[in-house]
Amino acid sequence: QVQLVESGGGWVQAGGSLRLSCAASGLTFSSRTMGWFRRTPGKEREFVAAHRWSGAKIYDEDSVKGRFTIARDNAKNTLYLQMNSLKPEDTAVYYCAAGPVYSPRNGVRSSEYDYWGQGTQVTVSS
Repeated sequence: QVQLVESGGGWVQAGGSLRLSCAASGLTFSSRTMGWFRRTPGKEREFVAAHRWSGAKIYDEDSVKGRFTIARDNAKNTLYLQMNSLKPEDTAVYYCAAGPVYSPRNGVRSSEYDYWGQGTQVTVSS
């Protein structure tokens, strides 16, 4: 049974930092593109960052580039998202996702992922 469990969310003041983790089990972690998405009330789930199985990292250029860093530890089956210089508009539920084995896609669309975590709330106050 595949499980993706996010942790590390919480409340932080603007300018602060949080580190999200996603612990994966029941799947071949190292061979999959892993991604972070977020959703705010009334909006579609939006792409944040992806870490492809090949090692390439992709970010949403407009919203998080330069502030967020995605990383993975294949030995621990864990995906991370280091979030710095947080802004109130970063407030959302953040989701971890796992794509198919050796997918050729870059991982920026939610439709490219097979498995999802339950999400972790991040709240940034001004």
